[in-house]
Amino acid sequence: MAKVHQLSRPDARRIAIRAQLLTADRPAGLLETLRQLMTVQLDPVSAVAPAADLVLWTRLGSAYGPGDLKAALADRRIIELSAFLHPAEDVALYRAEMAAWPRGLGGPAPRHGRQRDWVAANERARRDILARLRDSGPLTSRDLPDTCDIPWESTGWTNNKNVIRLLGFMAARGEVAIAGRQGRDRLWDLAERVYPDDPVVPLEEAGRERDRRLLRSLGISRASGQESMFTSGGGAAPGEAATVEGVRGTWRVDPALLAGQPSFPGRAALLSPFDRLVYLRTRALELFGFEYQLEMYKPAAKRRWGYYALPILYGDQLVGKLDATADRSNGVLLVSAVHQDVEFTPEMSRAVDAEITSLAGWLNLDLRRAAALPSGAWRTFTTSPGRMRAASPSAHSC
Repeated sequence: MAKVHQLSRPDARRIAIRAQLLTADRPAGLLETLRQLMTVQLDPVSAVAPAADLVLWTRLGSAYGPGDLKAALADRRIIELSAFLHPAEDVALYRAEMAAWPRGLGGPAPRHGRQRDWVAANERARRDILARLRDSGPLTSRDLPDTCDIPWESTGWTNNKNVIRLLGFMAARGEVAIAGRQGRDRLWDLAERVYPDDPVVPLEEAGRERDRRLLRSLGISRASGQESMFTSGGGAAPGEAATVEGVRGTWRVDPALLAGQPSFPGRAALLSPFDRLVYLRTRALELFGFEYQLEMYKPAAKRRWGYYALPILYGDQLVGKLDATADRSNGVLLVSAVHQDVEFTPEMSRAVDAEITSLAGWLNLDLRRAAALPSGAWRTFTTSPGRMRAASPSAHSC
């Protein structure tokens, strides 16, 4: 019978932090970072900075500039797939799934039959898009006329968005690909002109390899259920079994992060709401005791932490949230509050302060602290689930 590793919560947290490259030992460069993270999510909201840029800056620090990512995308070292960034060589792990569309790794979902039938009903439009891209690509969706015979029906924002939906399904089939961006608009081209001409990895093997790389990037993950991100369907989960003290159920852990680890070199870090360390909210609560929601869709009066609050990591704990906004028109990074889940020590305050100052410098913005106190400190808050109260600035201010 395979051994089940017994982990304390600090052990589990440190495994996750090491896997996500969030220790003081910063990674060497952009591609090395992305290969370890496996993927980085794109998101159009840039209240502080675009999500992908913020994730990469958090790892690489001032050595990273948004121009680095743009250059890597332009020369196809990095590829965008379904609003996620991937190392170009990893596209080979998705091509078999594209060829099998709409079946995929988990088998066809009921909605996939509807998608398949809709694409088939609009064969003429699909061929027209391919011909236009072949002759004139890359093109935005705005450049492509809607020649669909059957409109896409939905109760959501995609209703009658025929060209956008068809392009999305054609990308899922591996026929077209995102070749770049024109502002926020995606540029589409034939997949054969965008993707590397690497051998395609067979479907089931690709699923196992993607799961292995995912566990390597997370360090520790649930093997199944809503909090699992594994994709190989009924196959064996990667890694080795583990339990975490005080947390129900079993986990899978990357064995490379279990043995022979030196002392833990923690640091302070400001995380994107889309950062993989906090993206699975239940996992963050179970391992870190960290409660978080992205509140930009809530009415302002109902927000506890702010429109786009950044989780704060210190050492092996998630210790609070930073409510900050990049006011680019006035050239300032406005810090409205530092919400403390635990009372900051002077050392923690200095480390978080330095990271916020570094963020402002990286954004090329002046740092402005809202609700300034006589001492020049920031207004800080101690938070607990369901309530928030102003804290004594003299005791723990950043």
